[in-house]
Amino acid sequence: MTFNLTRVVQQSGQGDSYWVLGDLYTFKAVGEDTGQTYALVEIIMQPQSGTPPHIHSHENESFYIQEGELEVQLGEEIVVATPGTFLHSPKGQLHRLINNTTQPVKLLCWVAPAGAEKFFMEIGVPAIDIKHSPTVSPADIEKVIATAPKYGLQIILPPSQ
Repeated sequence: MTFNLTRVVQQSGQGDSYWVLGDLYTFKAVGEDTGQTYALVEIIMQPQSGTPPHIHSHENESFYIQEGELEVQLGEEIVVATPGTFLHSPKGQLHRLINNTTQPVKLLCWVAPAGAEKFFMEIGVPAIDIKHSPTVSPADIEKVIATAPKYGLQIILPPSQ
């Protein structure tokens, strides 16, 4: 099997950026660049933000913390991740990322094989202004919940009160 892959070079500040639930996602490599083997996303998580608990059925997801402090749930375990921390969540494992601090957190996220990056792009909005995070609305959350199954993602909602 041969792949006709393009050389990918993304300097600092380069790549298509999207606001995803108030956090900035910059795509450094997408499936079309890597023969669908992986995608690489630089994420800047805003203070007091996070992902809902979720499970990927198609891909593994790994994270490398570059700046800041992030609380990461992997299954039943909670890890406080600081710069230099690498975490891996295999497909089928419940996981969640939370920035409980007052500072942004910068991290790299790998998904392998590629595919989840298309979910992030579909639920996000192109980031024309990368300095001002948009407000997250209930409609944004509804879009995530409605779109997730299309990409093999299960969002774990809190129990109804």
